[in-house]
Amino acid sequence: MISTFALFSIGIGPSSSHTVAPMRAGRRFVRGLDKRGVLAEVAAIRIELYGSLAATGIGHGTDKAVLLGLAGEEPETVDVTSADHRFRQFAAERRIRLPGSYAAAFDISFHQDRTLPAHPNALTLSAFDSKGSVLDSQTYYSIGGGFLLDDASQTPDHRPGVPPCQFTNAEQLLALAGEGPISDVMLANETVWRSESEVRDRLLHIWKVMRDCVRRGCGNEGILPGGLNVPRRAPALYNRLQKHTDPADPLTAMDWVALYALAVNEENAAGGRVVTAPTNGAAGIIPAVLHYCHQFVPGTDDDSTVRFLLTAAAIGIIVKRNASISGAEVGCQGEVGTAAAMAAAGLTELMGGTPAQAETAAEIALEHHLGMTCDPVAGLVQIPCIERNAIASAKAITAARLAIHGDGRHLIPLDSVISTMRETGADMSTKYKETARGGLALNFPQC
Repeated sequence: MISTFALFSIGIGPSSSHTVAPMRAGRRFVRGLDKRGVLAEVAAIRIELYGSLAATGIGHGTDKAVLLGLAGEEPETVDVTSADHRFRQFAAERRIRLPGSYAAAFDISFHQDRTLPAHPNALTLSAFDSKGSVLDSQTYYSIGGGFLLDDASQTPDHRPGVPPCQFTNAEQLLALAGEGPISDVMLANETVWRSESEVRDRLLHIWKVMRDCVRRGCGNEGILPGGLNVPRRAPALYNRLQKHTDPADPLTAMDWVALYALAVNEENAAGGRVVTAPTNGAAGIIPAVLHYCHQFVPGTDDDSTVRFLLTAAAIGIIVKRNASISGAEVGCQGEVGTAAAMAAAGLTELMGGTPAQAETAAEIALEHHLGMTCDPVAGLVQIPCIERNAIASAKAITAARLAIHGDGRHLIPLDSVISTMRETGADMSTKYKETARGGLALNFPQC
């Protein structure tokens, strides 16, 4: 079983696959060198990026992330205000300061036309001594949402203990939940690894980081980095809604939902602190829908927030196990589609829906993202990614409302939709899977 806190992890933008996981890889690599007692002997490090990590690595900040990881930083705590400056310093000097004040030269290769068999997102790190002998070489796979696999198949947040309510698909989850909420199933599993109070406190901290991200996104004006000159729109929209919200307008709530999603994903695109939910590219959807709950669903409180996130995580776990949440593997249907399904299920439980209705909501949301490609213009997480989060947030709310008006019975189960997503991703051309070689990325008119 995957922990809720592996799906909801605190990191740095603009990408969980291209930024968060590679930073973790760099840190894991140098810690391994240190444990073996050879860190002081490192004179040079070679960084090799493959597939999608190479194709859109510069736009997604993969080179910066790996170097910061090699310097000992981790996504949860790295200082986002100084990250760009440190990266520019590393690049100018072609040297990096490793933990323990050791310095090493480095070089980076972008193998855009080469992929490794295990996953499209792969990187190899190799360390050499002053004579050019290899001290260590490791290959890592970034499999979506900041999850990292290496040759030993280690996953982040791995803990001993067997959860009592194990499930591999939605059918099993519904059987375990019975008439009770899905969040109870997830809580029973999480308390194998942590106390109930710790689970609650950590989830509320995740919610605080989401709120802080929205707040910063609503206040930070300017142009997003990367060269496309995309202006931040959330501050202007926030000011407009503050001054001119019409309570009689039935779509006012949707304006606020769009604002929350834009705010998060503009922060993500700028390299700010975000929560993978379940990825950075889809990080705005769950915060937007959860803000909607607190603003427009009566009775929403901290306990509701905990239940929302636990229920959402259950859906994310099923998708990750049976398909993928990696845009490089299945396209944006695996990122935005999964996030919308997670948010729809969480909202349904908060509105008093049954587990069957929550599963229906997730199915509706994911079904209507099938086939969505990942085609970031210029390899940046800006177009169409930011607006895509706003649209998907509205889809999630619509899916939940449709499900709550039904009785939980529907023709196509969520498990079938997840299988369809996996098969569609396998059939999808590589150019539509986070390589910036197709779709809008190819047809965007540039001078």
